[in-house]
Amino acid sequence: MKFTKMQGIGNDYVYVNCFEEKVEDPCSMAIAVSDRHFGIGSDGLILIKPSEVADCQMDMYNLDGTRGAMCGNGVRCVGKYAYDHKIVDKPRISVETASGIKYLDMKVENGKVTAVTVDMGKPVQTSELFEELEIKGKSYRFIGISMGNPHAVVFEDEFEEPIETLDLEKIGPDFENHERFPDRTNTEFIRVIDRGHVKMRVWERGSGETMACGTGACAVAVAAILAGCTDDTVEVELLGGTLTIAWDREKDTVYMTGPAVEVFHGEYQ
Repeated sequence: MKFTKMQGIGNDYVYVNCFEEKVEDPCSMAIAVSDRHFGIGSDGLILIKPSEVADCQMDMYNLDGTRGAMCGNGVRCVGKYAYDHKIVDKPRISVETASGIKYLDMKVENGKVTAVTVDMGKPVQTSELFEELEIKGKSYRFIGISMGNPHAVVFEDEFEEPIETLDLEKIGPDFENHERFPDRTNTEFIRVIDRGHVKMRVWERGSGETMACGTGACAVAVAAILAGCTDDTVEVELLGGTLTIAWDREKDTVYMTGPAVEVFHGEYQ
């Protein structure tokens, strides 16, 4: 099986061109290739397939083999792959995902895509502005936002330490698997730096802590805007880099802009 390793600010996946390749058991394949010691090493597996309703389809699997609904960093890389490998021949394309069709505008330099802006669609508030959640006898306030997948955004002042020192391996699963979230949730732990800058760490359902999460960055920006902490365009700083998130409230649409990078090609036996 031929593959390409790609990353968007450190959120890395193994990509397979299913216009040419066939993957019989993607759940098992995702577990195998994602292993960073015995596999290729990634946050999951993304299959790029033909689509009847868009230019191509993104079929995503987490590193634990569960199916993912949407990945903002992943869909940027799908756009880059599709353009650079001539699946499409235009800089504005549509990608079918499990959470709907996403529209991508790609910045092209010397025939290669260097950055992508994604129309991430309408954000949906799934909680009260600050809803309380009890975990192991402690109460935490969060803002629930869906970007096609669920997110719980928790501000730094809910903790007695800065987000940099939080033990996400310990507290991440408690949020992810809380009964409040029957389908599990992604959780973002954030600090507002100023009205145009937010810093975050993320615990992704099915993957654990990752370097970056595009839909999470969108959810964080929307939550910060709703809370009155930031303007409508925000630089969201993640462990792997920075994304620019803009919420057009008139259209009620969130736009995400960031890089997409091809790391290497290979063949998996």
